[in-house]
Amino acid sequence: MNDACTPRASSTTTVPSRRDFLFQSAGAAAGLMAFGALHSARAADSQPLKVACIMTAFHHRSHAHVILENFLHPYLFNGQVTQPGMQVASFFVDQYHPEDMTRETSKQYNIPIYKTIGEAVTLGGDKLAVDAVMIIGEHGDYPVNAKGQMEYPRKKFFDEVVAVFKRSGRGVPVFNDKHLSYRWDWAKEMVDTSRSLDFPLMAGSSVPLAQRRPPMEFPSGAKIDEAVSIQGGGVESYDFHCLEVLQSQVEARQGGETGVAKVQFLDTPALWKAAADGFWSPDLAAAAMAAEVGPDDPMTKYLASGGKDTGAEAPPTHAIAVHYKDGLRGLALKVGNSATRWNFATRLPGDPKPLATAYYVGPWQNRNLFKALSHSIQTFFREKKAPYPIERTLLTTGALDAAMDSRVAGGKLTDTPQLEFSYAPVDFRRMREMGASWKIITEEMPEHEGIKPVGV
Repeated sequence: MNDACTPRASSTTTVPSRRDFLFQSAGAAAGLMAFGALHSARAADSQPLKVACIMTAFHHRSHAHVILENFLHPYLFNGQVTQPGMQVASFFVDQYHPEDMTRETSKQYNIPIYKTIGEAVTLGGDKLAVDAVMIIGEHGDYPVNAKGQMEYPRKKFFDEVVAVFKRSGRGVPVFNDKHLSYRWDWAKEMVDTSRSLDFPLMAGSSVPLAQRRPPMEFPSGAKIDEAVSIQGGGVESYDFHCLEVLQSQVEARQGGETGVAKVQFLDTPALWKAAADGFWSPDLAAAAMAAEVGPDDPMTKYLASGGKDTGAEAPPTHAIAVHYKDGLRGLALKVGNSATRWNFATRLPGDPKPLATAYYVGPWQNRNLFKALSHSIQTFFREKKAPYPIERTLLTTGALDAAMDSRVAGGKLTDTPQLEFSYAPVDFRRMREMGASWKIITEEMPEHEGIKPVGV
């Protein structure tokens, strides 16, 4: 399952005019507020950065589509129309989907398509000729291994980019979409390579950047014993995002991050046994679910009851149990079927009421979630420093790979000495969408098919 894919919009969908954009879904007051936001667009850099875009596939609702549209046009971030300040200088695409968008976008924006990654990064020359590289290794027809992992060629793409860096005697910032690799040793090698060659590397999930409803800030330095994150998608691809949500919250706990000692994949029976054994608290998971769907929803009641009969069909469940080195108990839990389900809860000492929130991705499923991610990538390219630690995604990449090992071993508790490393958290609030954009782009507004964002 790929997390940006949803049914294609009807071919009759039209792009609203600017006037429609301002007034269609809300009253005149909301429209005037939107009008003010439209006219406070941030100025683009006088010299846009040249970006090479290396893709597995590029079609409607692919990650390439929903990221690139925010590099080719102004986009909304926290209610402000924001100029990307980027020049997409080259394309490399590994596979052409039946509804490929590469060629059309290349013609529309005068972006050359190169046959090799080396050519895309050198712009057809001998040496590095771009200011940044964006690897979007998601979607496409690739093998699925015995562990259930899609073998995306992210490491191969990375290695070909690095070969140009070595030949040129310098590197530039590299963004790698989602987890670093399906293999831990390759992920570790990617991070080690970026450090040894001294170029900045950024990766990770888009979900931690989404609006939190209700608003919730994890108190930096808080002592916690347990935390739960929830997703509603498939094994592995959505489990990664769930782990990133969990990690992006708990890394700020007292003592900072000290690593993960053990990981275990839990099917439904093992999940409820772990609850009975005291590893995780059903009431905490119920609080996380209630933040999204309310306390009376059957899924909330199912969790609160400890998996007992609630008069409704039990939702599909599995989980990844994360045993942190410092004793923290983390659970990345799948509940039901929803591509936009991302929830979190923890409990602070002395407060019986859980701290809980749901991540709202904006209208049009997960598509608009990528506006905040695109903003973070562009900030990274300009500042040459990742807005949150690469160690976060290195840890979640390793935990996910270990969880898939546990899964094929029948849910065996798996030691992870390779994940017992520390890192300091970074406050990344400036990269997060706080919700103002969804007063302009609303759920009622029809989705457009192409590259250009609505009304901008």
